[in-house]
Amino acid sequence: MASITPRYAHPFLPVTRADMQARGWEQCDIIIVSGDAYVDHPAFGPVLIARFLEGRGFKVGIIPQPDWHSAEPFKALGAPRLFFGVAAGNLDSMLNRLTAQKKNRSEDQYSPGGRTNCRPDRASIVYAQRCREAFPDVPVVLGGIEASLRRIAHFDYWSEKVRRSILFDAKADLLVFGMGERPIWEIADRLNRGERIEDLKDIRGTAHLINDAAMKALEADPAKRAADHDKVVVLPSYEEVVADTRAFAVMSRDFQMETNPGNARAIAQRHGNRAIYMNPPARPLEDGAGQRPGDTATVAMDELYDLKLNRVPHPMYKEPIPAYETVKHSVVLMRGCFGGCTFCSITEHEGRVIQSRSAQSVLREVREVRRMGDFRGTITDLGGPTANMYKLKCKSEDIESRCRKLSCVHPGVCENLQTDHGPLISLMKQVREEPGIKHVFIASGVRYDLAERSPEYVKELAAHHVGGQLSVAPEHVSPRVLEKMKKPGIESFERFQNMFACASEDAGKEQYDIAYFISGHPGSTLEDMVMLAQWLKEKGKRPRQVQDFIPTPMSVATAMYYTGLDPLKMEPVYTAKGLREKRLQKALLLYWNPEHWPLAREALKLAGREDLIGRGPKALVPPESAAEASRLRRASENAEAGEGLATNAWPRPAQPRPSGPRGGGRTPRPGPRGR
Repeated sequence: MASITPRYAHPFLPVTRADMQARGWEQCDIIIVSGDAYVDHPAFGPVLIARFLEGRGFKVGIIPQPDWHSAEPFKALGAPRLFFGVAAGNLDSMLNRLTAQKKNRSEDQYSPGGRTNCRPDRASIVYAQRCREAFPDVPVVLGGIEASLRRIAHFDYWSEKVRRSILFDAKADLLVFGMGERPIWEIADRLNRGERIEDLKDIRGTAHLINDAAMKALEADPAKRAADHDKVVVLPSYEEVVADTRAFAVMSRDFQMETNPGNARAIAQRHGNRAIYMNPPARPLEDGAGQRPGDTATVAMDELYDLKLNRVPHPMYKEPIPAYETVKHSVVLMRGCFGGCTFCSITEHEGRVIQSRSAQSVLREVREVRRMGDFRGTITDLGGPTANMYKLKCKSEDIESRCRKLSCVHPGVCENLQTDHGPLISLMKQVREEPGIKHVFIASGVRYDLAERSPEYVKELAAHHVGGQLSVAPEHVSPRVLEKMKKPGIESFERFQNMFACASEDAGKEQYDIAYFISGHPGSTLEDMVMLAQWLKEKGKRPRQVQDFIPTPMSVATAMYYTGLDPLKMEPVYTAKGLREKRLQKALLLYWNPEHWPLAREALKLAGREDLIGRGPKALVPPESAAEASRLRRASENAEAGEGLATNAWPRPAQPRPSGPRGGGRTPRPGPRGR
């Protein structure tokens, strides 16, 4: 590893002893272990946490992508004085490696050169165990999205079984869930003041293990009503959810009801003779600069983006890091999402309360980007988890703190939600008027049911912020599938389409909306996918951004997938379980692609819609030709001969897109939500 060099605006975090010596350090206070390459950019969660702690006065080192086969690489910086912070990276390590078809991805977006095998499977567990092996007496704190979304018993798609809380297998002292700045600061501060890790049991946004006696006391008097604010919600035990899918659905429902920091209660779940105990979620960060700048009790959005970051990968890397190339000239405006889409993990991790930066903070970062050597005047994205939720919030903090709804926009936009896009429109204008800025694009997905309420926003978007294509995510057209997704009806998307088309025409631009769709989502049958394919053909759309549903840990849709029940209604829901049926559903979305015709025909026959196989105007796919039959026969013969050519009949599953707007059914983009 290379040492720090003076040609950067700020010293990189130490990655070697030489780096520590250059700073005059004998010991780090905190060492962050990350499954991602070290990119000194706010879009990389473990690095942002490390820089945040550094900004609060701690000596922080980082060990990125260590060789996990022994404990020696974890000794590179010596023992930290306070604790190891362990994160798998911006993505769950299993999602990072495997596709929905459980095949190895060809690229790791967060590794140099896109190389694979730079991190282990279930990286949080492996790294924590190695830290413990290296320095048995040093506290270990888990964090990041992998740990956050595996904090209770959870269905693991890649092993097809229910796994216990990750804290048991990692053998860490604490688990930080959700966005970690507040809890990690309190952990560091209290340890620094002499408290023991065993005493840090009351920090919001953290989980720890308790013994049998403590759990029995909670089980004897659990919370039974929403008004039981001082009692603990006891989830069905690990053993119960393994044995009974209905118990798993109840667990998922009860967990989801405790995600609002304003009214959430502590949660406990028994695993054998021990249990996982989760404090209520951490409070959201203050908007902008916060109420009391300089007060360490205040953690505000602006503070994070005013940290000293070089915005480039560490100079030890000689190959590009694909995820960085996607986001290096992008700017995040906010975090959180109140959409509540069942397939998405953003709400479970980032929370439903929108936390926004000030316009001044955003403009300061734009000027930082402008000073980058390879910047040519284009901000590639001005957004966040959703492009147009900046500054949107409930009209009343009191109502928000008492609300137990999982979505502010489903089944319709809540009457208490303020949907004024004015602050966002103003900020967009300010950014594009900055000297040296030629283009400001919106690459984050636009929430169209909100956008259609602001014609001025759509007009600004179309006139100034779309580079020919705009990302939107209708996901499906079937009302019953959209209800299970908690997405608006397709009519809302069509209204937005018309608004955007008219606004683009008024601006004198030829622009298109690029729609995202999910196949294989719980509730979706082959008949529903036929309906979607017919709608696509009628609209003249040939989607390329198609995601085969991936059941990621903890989402409501994953509970549907595993149990066959909608946990919010406790009613049966159909789910395509086999990989073959998942491929059939996806093929219907790609009806226009000749390579998918064989599977699409099979799907249409199974759905009883052979009338859609033909050459008429309503047909989705043509009949099989002699040339096609011959090609498929040769491919099958080659496969039987061991030549492995059968896969030529269908393309490989899509690789992860760092710019994708969703975090559950779709692989999430790099950004502040992976903390």
